[in-house]
Amino acid sequence: MPHHPTDILIAGQWRRGAGEPVDAVDPATGLVLATVHSATAEEVAEAAEAAAKAMAEPAWRDMLAHDRARLLHRIAQLVEEAAPELAAVQTADTGKTLAETRALALSAAGTFRYLAAALETAEDSVTPSRGPYVTMSVHEPIGVVAAINPWNSPVASDAQKIAPALAAGNAILLKPAAWTPLVSLALGRLITRALEEFGLPTALLAVLPGSGRVVGDALVRHPLVARIGFTGGTETGRSIAAIAGEKLVPASLELGGKSPTIVRADADVEQTLAGVLFGIFSSSGQSCIAGSRLFVAREIYDTFVGELVERVRKLRVGPGTDPATQVGPLVHHRHRDSVAAYVDLARSEGARVLCGGSAPQGERYQDGAYYLPTVLDGLANTSRTCQEEIFGPVLVALPYDDEDDLVRQANDSVYGLACGIWTRDLRAAWRIARRIEAGTVWINTYKQFSASTPFSGWKDSGLGTEKGRDAIRAYQRQKSLYWGTSELPLPWAN
Repeated sequence: MPHHPTDILIAGQWRRGAGEPVDAVDPATGLVLATVHSATAEEVAEAAEAAAKAMAEPAWRDMLAHDRARLLHRIAQLVEEAAPELAAVQTADTGKTLAETRALALSAAGTFRYLAAALETAEDSVTPSRGPYVTMSVHEPIGVVAAINPWNSPVASDAQKIAPALAAGNAILLKPAAWTPLVSLALGRLITRALEEFGLPTALLAVLPGSGRVVGDALVRHPLVARIGFTGGTETGRSIAAIAGEKLVPASLELGGKSPTIVRADADVEQTLAGVLFGIFSSSGQSCIAGSRLFVAREIYDTFVGELVERVRKLRVGPGTDPATQVGPLVHHRHRDSVAAYVDLARSEGARVLCGGSAPQGERYQDGAYYLPTVLDGLANTSRTCQEEIFGPVLVALPYDDEDDLVRQANDSVYGLACGIWTRDLRAAWRIARRIEAGTVWINTYKQFSASTPFSGWKDSGLGTEKGRDAIRAYQRQKSLYWGTSELPLPWAN
């Protein structure tokens, strides 16, 4: 079994955490990969204080934007070079396939590279003068930033917060999920290497694994933390938003989803079947944007869903290290049990289980956190199964009668994260896309992302925006400068 370093990064030092030990478990085998000792609340405070001091050091405080861009480019290079190792660690830690984890590592490198380019070309502005003065709008770092990320795509999620925070000139305290700390620790080692190469204080980054109850709470409540970025569950997001409101600090929240996938009668069947399968069963359904509610035009419902079920039965379930695997194990046995409980709930609500609905049988699967790709139908969109996020390989199929019925059902959700539309009619696609209440809509594709395109959630799916050029500005404060040009005194006292 490969050795996984388990020291955590506190105040610029790699050392054993003083908190409770947490086992990182391979979900494909149930074997313990490593034991990581969590950070304590006191170590969070130590990291925050060291980060604030690091921000005040001239080497970072006075670093010009194009030099920070050079740092980001170097991090991108290191991440890209280490992509095979990062992928292997993430597959072991999360159960994802190696093809997916390698893509996530390269996505992380691309995020650093894109934001380096955005930083190079970011401009402050001279605003139109409305008096005897010149007015300017400039942007400055917020300060110490807390980033709290989930277990499903850690390396890419980490980059989406660390890269804009560093680009903006901040320090950042990262809390990876307790179940999956290893790849975030590996990424942290690459970033500290780059900081050292540039002669910068390594306390600008901390990696603080642990529970939300201890580490997460200490982070969001610490008085030096001036901004919070969170990706995770909606209820936790509400609690963080409340604390941010009390502190009067900005927060961005990427939360849950129950995304609709829409199949019109005129859709290209082959393209749509492949897209629906990918949208829900890639990542074993453990994705906030998973297309978990499938709305199919009634006139093609039976034929389309019948063919879909046949293809779902053929999906290859196995460990992420097997190149043939399409659906890996779920991240943890406890999470697998949660998904199974939702399928039991669906049965009690009257669902028909068209395929799946249980853990796979056989020696290959007996110790892993596996669950078969599952398709359900016979439920109303108002059922709990259709309204609550399951976060697993479970798809609910529902027929619709016309466009108004479709939009009403698709929008009948507390969530508004994503949507997929499959149709040959681009006018209809435009019309439906504009009526859907979601931050991202894919048309004749699904789960495609670009570092250059903003990502946000509506309703209970979140607050604020990640990605895009403005990602850097979200980690900065705006300041207005007025330069008086008149040689006369202000007239009010005359």
